[in-house]
Amino acid sequence: MNKLVKDVSLEDVHESVDTTKSVGTLKKILAFFGPAYLVSVGYMDPGNWATDLAGGSKFGYTLIWVLLMSNLMALLLQSLAARLGIVRGRDLAQANRELYPDYVNFILYIFAEVAIAATDLAEVLGMAIGIHLLTGIPLLYGVLITVLDTLILLLLQNLGMRKMEAFIVALVSIIGLSFLAEMIFARPQLGEVVSGLIPSIPNSEALYIAIGIIGATVMPHNLYLHSALVQTRKIKRDQQGIRHAIRMNVLDSFIALNLAFFVNAAILILAATVFFKNGRTDIAEIKDAHQLLAPLLGKSIAPTLFAIALIAAGQSSTITGTLAGQIVMEGYLRLRINPWLRRLLTRLLAILPAVIVIVLYGDQKVDALLIFSQVVLSLQLGFAIIPLIHFVSDKNKMQSFHIKPFLQLLSWIVTTILVVLNLKMIVGEVAQFLQAPHALFFKFLVVTAALLFTALLLVVIIYPLLHRKRNLPRITIHPEPRVLQELSVLPFRKVAVALDFSRHDQTVLAFALAQGNPQSSFHLIHIVESASANMLGAGSGDFETQADEEQMDSYVQQLVAKGFATTGTLGYKNRHKEIIRIVREQKADLLVMGAHGHSGVKDWLYGTTINRVRHDLKIPILVVSV
Repeated sequence: MNKLVKDVSLEDVHESVDTTKSVGTLKKILAFFGPAYLVSVGYMDPGNWATDLAGGSKFGYTLIWVLLMSNLMALLLQSLAARLGIVRGRDLAQANRELYPDYVNFILYIFAEVAIAATDLAEVLGMAIGIHLLTGIPLLYGVLITVLDTLILLLLQNLGMRKMEAFIVALVSIIGLSFLAEMIFARPQLGEVVSGLIPSIPNSEALYIAIGIIGATVMPHNLYLHSALVQTRKIKRDQQGIRHAIRMNVLDSFIALNLAFFVNAAILILAATVFFKNGRTDIAEIKDAHQLLAPLLGKSIAPTLFAIALIAAGQSSTITGTLAGQIVMEGYLRLRINPWLRRLLTRLLAILPAVIVIVLYGDQKVDALLIFSQVVLSLQLGFAIIPLIHFVSDKNKMQSFHIKPFLQLLSWIVTTILVVLNLKMIVGEVAQFLQAPHALFFKFLVVTAALLFTALLLVVIIYPLLHRKRNLPRITIHPEPRVLQELSVLPFRKVAVALDFSRHDQTVLAFALAQGNPQSSFHLIHIVESASANMLGAGSGDFETQADEEQMDSYVQQLVAKGFATTGTLGYKNRHKEIIRIVREQKADLLVMGAHGHSGVKDWLYGTTINRVRHDLKIPILVVSV
């Protein structure tokens, strides 16, 4: 875990895609496309499938207008998130950290992490169900298999931003093409589909499902994600360049989110055409829908396409959820952990409740858990949307790029709808809980939590209005210029040199000798890692140990012959621990090591010795790229 060095979002890929190069118009436009596609997968993740299936099977095409309204809401909010990132160069987590007091930020951080864990829970369940439907593997094993996608994410991050975006676009294409084929099989009547765009709510159950569709569509982690992803583009920081970037990202969002709308609408239309019209209004679970597609459509490939699309939706969403987690942690806490570790922790937090529910209650409760994850997400919405609107409405910070009064009004109307729906759900759930025969202590806890939730919501709304005119400082590592004093370093008395006995040793030794002076001594280190050495340590007498001893003696003798005071030590077993131990025993004041430049999976294969050593040693370390 490290403190961030730079105050930018996703430092490794920040401004890594250059949109300022003088290339053709089409290439310039395409350079901006990508962030919204990563965001769009959150709008077609497995959490949306259950509500879409329920809406279509129970009420036919009636609730398509709700999907359209949700999509328009999402388009508005995502464009605001993109505007914040482009204009201020801040993601939503960073902007919150600069404005709100520490206690509010800590709660907002916890809420954001809970939202990301809930998102990942939906992806875990969706992928596990898809794997189960496609292969017949038990659901519990499918959940455990989802741990392996940590490796996929690790590889993608090392390939760069554009490669990751291309992979996500490929997954989105698989989902879209699968449902396009399903639509061809189902042959819905266009006139009936269009009639679903006329707003109507047949009864209270339809209202409940409509609320679920809205809650499953607009997701809080996507606002954090979009405000950071747009900063992967290097743009011209003048008025014209910023306005052009805003327009291009709005276009990017329009295309990507409408593709997501097509997928959600296709699921609802498929359910309406195949199930509702055949009198199967009881279909609310993904597995039921999968089992009935083939007999009702008369196409054996239909269930397979359905399962493949579900797996693709889960895999694509889980990648973007991890990026959102990285953004939230870096923005609120200014801390970074290795991406694979972050991914593994998030995935394990999601797998735990899934495994518990499957073990205790079996597969029949999985869809209920899926819906619960969407409820948790819905509760977080206000805490992401309200600060976002405050930020993009601020004339002082956004200058001429702040949103105009009409857009502000529209944004607040959308926010009010979403927050009121959430509060209504909370009040209903709390009332139902209080009527049940629970202990008085638990009822007190539930009421207190609901009141605190409402109080925090009021703080998030009111605080920016009271403090907007304060000149809040931008977070910087070096807040003011420093005056350099005397620049001198004491000469190194003893230089330790870690060698791997390869052709790279000559380069590492040359750099090490250059750091010394006539009074310096040098101590060579090599770690024996044979199977025998790992078990017996210094007592090992295998061929590799003997060869390493001979090589060490040869190096020492050659350097002594050239006039350098040199000694050497072999270490055994754990590489980084042995290097640290020997350096400390020798009381060296500089360590020189070679770096082979491998990363990703190779780090797991060969280890990350340099990172571990530099965290534990308090002396300068010279890393030589070989």
